Amino acid sequence: MTHANTLHTHDVLDALAEISPDSALAAARKTRDAATRHTQGSYDALFNANAADDATLPLSLRFWFATKISGWQQDEQLQHFYAERLTDFPEPALTPTLQLALDHAERLTKTPVQASASHVNALEQAGWSVDDIVTLSQLIAFVNFQSRLLRGYRLIAGHRVGQPHSQAAVAGQWHTQPQTHSGKSAPQAFTQAELGWEPWIAPKPLAAFNADEQAILARFGHTDSDYFRLLGRNLPVLEQRTLTDKGIFYTAGGLPRKERELIAAVTSKVNGCIYCASVHARKASQLSKQDSDVQRLLDVVPGGDLSIGQSPRWQAIIDFSARLSATPAQVNANDLKLLQEQGLDTLEIVDVVQSAAFFSWANRLMLTLGEPFWPEH
Repeated sequence: MTHANTLHTHDVLDALAEISPDSALAAARKTRDAATRHTQGSYDALFNANAADDATLPLSLRFWFATKISGWQQDEQLQHFYAERLTDFPEPALTPTLQLALDHAERLTKTPVQASASHVNALEQAGWSVDDIVTLSQLIAFVNFQSRLLRGYRLIAGHRVGQPHSQAAVAGQWHTQPQTHSGKSAPQAFTQAELGWEPWIAPKPLAAFNADEQAILARFGHTDSDYFRLLGRNLPVLEQRTLTDKGIFYTAGGLPRKERELIAAVTSKVNGCIYCASVHARKASQLSKQDSDVQRLLDVVPGGDLSIGQSPRWQAIIDFSARLSATPAQVNANDLKLLQEQGLDTLEIVDVVQSAAFFSWANRLMLTLGEPFWPEH
């Protein structure tokens, strides 16, 4: 069998978003070269020819899942792209084991806050290895990230985007149970305080990584993190994801870092991710010195307007980010116009899009592979 449609050395999003090479958007993505390269690198790590030999999660299944996920996002361009990749492969048989994984994909995409330890444990019991669960979860979360980037880029480029069914872009539900699965004290509301996070499936022990792999973990400060050693079960994907993260959040110029951190908190409020919001709201407060404004965002009740009481600039940024973070994404040309009216240029708007999209990836992992707890101190 040949895989003529599966391999891509070019930038997938550049092609799907129809970005003119002499446009301000192309220039902004070149300025954010690390994010651009490692977004494509993440795609390559998940959808590469070597995956064809993966017995449990072969390339055919990876494209099949991606087609389903982009369909749930009502993303015509991305769904067509992945459906074309599928033409090299037969339709998979929907076994009970595969149905469990498809349910996992739908839950991660539509309602990640509804995930529980029992869901990933059921995948293990059905025969999915922990390594495969991590790879599958990364794939699902990545396609959610990729779809939002594509919508944002197409809006900036002035191209048509789909009109999905209307979905309120508001504060989502969150976990309010007093204890974690293991019995630790759990946060029941959003907070700027420091939290711990514990996985529902086993992280890879440090000793199980070889010396080169341990060096990669150490380079990114991941050595002592259960979360990152869990994601390290697919280290090539984790490495590309980490470099994408750094390319989006740790770069000069463009949108001030305080507002990138604010956006991470906004997306986390939409998805109900208390842990991610705690980290990034705290950073937004430290950098902006606007602790009360950040706390106002965190205090919005489920179903509430996330931008209420904020400055006009923050209202525009929060509304755009929340509407991009909704499932399916709702952001449209009017939302873009409101950012432009607040003086944001193309590079700053690319930073808004990429920050919100990345936390559509991060939240889906944090919410479905484990949960936060209050440290004993």
